[in-house]
Amino acid sequence: MRQATSPPAVAVIADAHVHDIHASYGGTPFALNGVPLTLRSWADTRASARAFNESAAALTAALTEVCARGIRHVVLLGDYSDDGQILSTQSLAARLHHWRQREGLSFYALPGNHDVFGPLGRHNTNRFVTAPGQSQLVTSDPNVAATEPGSRLSPQMYRKGQPAGLRPMAAFGLFRQPQYLHWESPFGLDDRAEARLFTASSPDGLIRHQLMEASYLVEPVPGLWLLMIDANVFEPRDGRHDPSRKKAFLDPSVAGWSALLRVKPFLIDWIADVCARAERLGKHLMAFSHYPAVDPFDDHIGAEAALFGQTAVARRTPTPAVAQALIRAGLQQHFSGHMHVHSVTRRQDAGRQLTNISVPSLVSFPPAFVIATPQGANAAVETVSLAHLPLDPQLMGFYRSEVPPEAPEAGLHSDRYGDFLHAQLTARSYQRISRHWPAELARAVFTASAADLACLLLSPEGGTAGLGDPPPETRALCDSQAALHGLTATDLTATPLSLVVADWYALRQAGALLTPHIPQLRLQILRFLATLAPAPHPTQTDTQRGFFSLFLQILATSLSRLAP
Repeated sequence: MRQATSPPAVAVIADAHVHDIHASYGGTPFALNGVPLTLRSWADTRASARAFNESAAALTAALTEVCARGIRHVVLLGDYSDDGQILSTQSLAARLHHWRQREGLSFYALPGNHDVFGPLGRHNTNRFVTAPGQSQLVTSDPNVAATEPGSRLSPQMYRKGQPAGLRPMAAFGLFRQPQYLHWESPFGLDDRAEARLFTASSPDGLIRHQLMEASYLVEPVPGLWLLMIDANVFEPRDGRHDPSRKKAFLDPSVAGWSALLRVKPFLIDWIADVCARAERLGKHLMAFSHYPAVDPFDDHIGAEAALFGQTAVARRTPTPAVAQALIRAGLQQHFSGHMHVHSVTRRQDAGRQLTNISVPSLVSFPPAFVIATPQGANAAVETVSLAHLPLDPQLMGFYRSEVPPEAPEAGLHSDRYGDFLHAQLTARSYQRISRHWPAELARAVFTASAADLACLLLSPEGGTAGLGDPPPETRALCDSQAALHGLTATDLTATPLSLVVADWYALRQAGALLTPHIPQLRLQILRFLATLAPAPHPTQTDTQRGFFSLFLQILATSLSRLAP
């Protein structure tokens, strides 16, 4: 029977990727207004899936909001460090100790693919700014340092393995603490690293490595069970014997839950046992891992791979077997990070359902975290946006100094964090068009308009028309259809198709959190275009019409996630 008193709310923070700009990683610091800083360039930020220099401030803002709401329990869903560098992890741990001592916060951490690597670790290399437009290579790898004059060799850049890389975070759930009412690993009550070892084998069985299992169950207050699942799987590759090499293991960022079923099946048995005990003892169970257990984009038809091939998104999508295994184990709700997505997706099996709450990152669009309040079998979830945060004017001025005046960047004139990250995502979306789209189509996207796309979809069925120069009768049909949705011909012709594509990526990533960042007219145009997607789902993408038919099917799915 469930206990009478409800446990407290829990803040869930994913992918904080904290880079301490005030720490020295061994390179030549850049003096910004007389303060020595370790900065990443705007060029690096623009091309990345996340912001770097803003990360520590974003975590501070999130924890400040957590404290203001009276919440005292915080889950860190992996990728808490920038890239697992020794200094990065130590700096983050010091910050968390500070918040624990000053505000009484309790943290419960899981490693992500950026935090540790295998049993021994691996080298890291970054470029840090020495002057506007100039950078210095800083690396833990002597071979890399030797390739470039002026580079710096720094052991602080190294990313450790398990368990060494986890020890700085030991006080945050990964090992038992005196105040816990209950703590266990899948192997029992012993929290020592040597008592939590398992063997990971290559597919051919010839390569075997011992790794520490970082999963744990903790009861921090009466009635609340936090099930922290280490889905950060290092599966040895056939023929790769040196575990310190990057290619010694299947990329954990791709492997995730799908590899867990192969490499760590004992976790499914343990999850089933925990779920059964929680029900029997009346505990409020909340489950977490770094990786999604259900596709956060809800792509039932494999559209990502059909359109763009085996992109990172396609490779990171969990197989249906994952949700089936967790449902059969009794799990009903699961919180994940990794994909930097704001979404809720569900899968059913044998009349039971698993809900995956995909938590956004603090350093990607949309910047946010969630608050989970136990209610019955599942937790109620509130998303807390950080989009309103002000930007550091000194950092923004530094970024602008990197960019030639003749090529201004819209994001560098933002004054809010959310707008800055939205502009960064837009820039990355344009890069994705060039990198992932068919070459001829990518070129056409940058010269066409929303009207051209509408005309393409309204052209006669089976036609081979491409973007641009539709016949007058098709243009007239497009104008009449647009008018039914409150749009004019000018609205469509004045909207670049490349901007529509950028909105498509942003909407897929952010869901309802996108709406404050784009004009209502653009949302109206997206809704109109989504009505042009044919049904049933198209399967042929070798023509422009077929490609965009499937593209708009995904748009329709993303729009369905918006609040009515």
